[in-house]
Amino acid sequence: MRLLKLVPDDTNIQFLRWRVPFFVLSLVLIVGSWGLVLGKGLNFGVDFAGGLEVRATYTQSEVAPVAEIREQLEQIGYESPTVQQFGDDNQVSIRVSLPDDQSADKEAAQNAANAIVAELRDAHPDFRLDGNDNVSGKVSGEFRNDAALALVLAMIAVALYIWVRFEWQFGVGALFALLHDTSIALGFYALTQIEFSLQSVAAVLAIIGYSLNDTVVVYDRIRENLKKYRKMPLVELLDLSVNETLSRTVMTTLSLALALLPLMLFGPASLFGMAAPLFLALIVGTYSSVYLAAPLLIWLGVTSDSFVPEETATDRQEAAARKLT
Repeated sequence: MRLLKLVPDDTNIQFLRWRVPFFVLSLVLIVGSWGLVLGKGLNFGVDFAGGLEVRATYTQSEVAPVAEIREQLEQIGYESPTVQQFGDDNQVSIRVSLPDDQSADKEAAQNAANAIVAELRDAHPDFRLDGNDNVSGKVSGEFRNDAALALVLAMIAVALYIWVRFEWQFGVGALFALLHDTSIALGFYALTQIEFSLQSVAAVLAIIGYSLNDTVVVYDRIRENLKKYRKMPLVELLDLSVNETLSRTVMTTLSLALALLPLMLFGPASLFGMAAPLFLALIVGTYSSVYLAAPLLIWLGVTSDSFVPEETATDRQEAAARKLT
């Protein structure tokens, strides 16, 4: 039986031919993503924003009355409540802010949730409570700081690993690729306003892991070829390395895509905010490994003989001695 090959063995795509325009595109995407994050902001869930969240379904309605819910909550004293469709059109997520003393008191927070449920149930008999959560403002602030610290430390640890495993140029290239991938993921959250929760932090960390894995495979082949083809021009060597790892990259991407697509299309709404960015990361991570991590080695001064050990005086003496014998 012949094995299925998605990428022929003689594949020779000149990826680095388009390295400059794709690098410019990447810079635009990074700047645009952070513009969305800083301008539009992330839709923080209760984990990071604090307050009370109530999830409900209007069983007799095709579409939840979002405007009416918001008006009712304002009438009973909750300023600027966040009411969004969550999952199906008749499902909603309701978030309101609570004073720190009330949020810290579980009984007081539960009484506030009961009051909201009672008010909405009186106005709409088909109201069904699906669940509620409460996080104090102090705890949510700690969550945000810890999440940001975890992401930054993960990226630094990755760069240090690549630096030690290869050379400093590879570490800088990997770090820039990670910055690119995480920036686009955060920009996606800001653009779509998908709730950013602890699940989202796990998704971003998974994106960092996938991007690193793909980059290390490419870098490892580049290092092997630098030792093997010392006279080959660097651009040709990088293209060769990327083409040699292309089959593995395509198979890995397709395998993960086949796992994520069902979650996105048929899975519960609570997992969509994690599955969708991960699916985007498959594309972005593969792109960054090819068009960012590899070309950056050229601009960082790597040449075909950069990592060839220099001949010392002792080496020359030993070589001369071998000739005499």
